[in-house]
This record gives sequence, C-alpha cells and structure tokens, in this order.
Amino acid sequence: ETVKILNEVKNGVYELAISDLTIRELTKAPENVRTLLKDKGIEFEQVIVTQEAIELATEYVQEKVVGQTSFDDCIHIATATIKKIDILVSWNFKHIVNIQRIRGYNSINIKNGYQTLEIRSPKDIVNYENE
Repeated sequence: ETVKILNEVKNGVYELAISDLTIRELTKAPENVRTLLKDKGIEFEQVIVTQEAIELATEYVQEKVVGQTSFDDCIHIATATIKKIDILVSWNFKHIVNIQRIRGYNSINIKNGYQTLEIRSPKDIVNYENE
C-alpha cells in the first residue's frame, strides 16, 4: 500500500505533507525506507512542528488518550490538526489508527476549537479501482 500511495502522490492524486518530526524519525529507518521518497522522485511539503502543536499534544496525554511514551505520536496528530491536513495516514494501529484513540484526539480537538482530523490506514486510501 505504501508504494501504491506514493505512486498516486507522484501522479498528482494526492499531495503529501511530512512533518520535520517524521523526517527526523526516518533517519533511524532502514535504508530502503529512508530513500523511498527520493528514489520515487516524490515531492512533499515539509510541515514544521510548532509550540501550539506541542501544547495540543500535551493535552492529548494529559487527557489520557495515550500515555506519555506516545508523545511523538501525539505531536503528529496535533501538527496535522493545526495545519488542517485533510487526512493523516499512518501505519501505527496501536496509538494512531485506532477508533478509541481517534475519538479521543478529536474530542480534544473540538474542545479546543479545531476541526476533527481524518485518520486512516494506507489500505483506506489506495484507489483499488485502478488495478
């Protein structure tokens, strides 16, 4: 699904935004993952994590949507929320793509005047009709 989504990005179906936190996380990934965007010639918008995102992420933890060990996951969600990203796509089914967690994140978003965030797995995004 990852390769299929990246092909759709390359073909203009989707626009890709990646946070500076994700870019830092990718430096620890295996070589084939680190170079995937570059190898496919994928362009993306880099989104910077802000203090506002850190504060919102902190609230997710304080409200026990997830534990402190998942703080970086919360930063991803908060950054996407604040930047009004249409859909956050994740392979993290424990802390991000999880209906109870999604409801928790979005209830805090609404409470703070933000829009809800659409969170999906890659399988939900791929256009299977083109196969």
